Amino acid sequence: MKSPFIESIRTEIRLRGYNIRTEKTYLTWIKQFIYFVGKRHPEEVGEKEVKEFLSWLANERNIAINTQKVALNTLVFLYQKILNRELGDLGFTLAHRPRRLPDVLKPSEVQCILDQLEKPGAESNCF
Repeated sequence: MKSPFIESIRTEIRLRGYNIRTEKTYLTWIKQFIYFVGKRHPEEVGEKEVKEFLSWLANERNIAINTQKVALNTLVFLYQKILNRELGDLGFTLAHRPRRLPDVLKPSEVQCILDQLEKPGAESNCF
């Protein structure tokens, strides 16, 4: 059985001319949020639960920062455009994983290659 609330959101998204992929993404995140808050209606919950949900995504589900942003944008859409309610300042910091360049070659491997450049024709035992 389809939820009348979810179907009303789907209708609103389509009336606004959103992309079908955006519709699917938003509906998925809204459903996840509803399950997170114990199947309570989003009108019954607010900023506190939204902040807890986003923190849970970052801390327990280890989602990427961009995925967390999509979830945040979805909930802002839900509250502002569907429920006509401002979330206010969530005091929320997005998850941040430091960027790390992959190790491609070990320093000893780089040195071996450089040694081969200095001695062309010598047999290589680099790898």
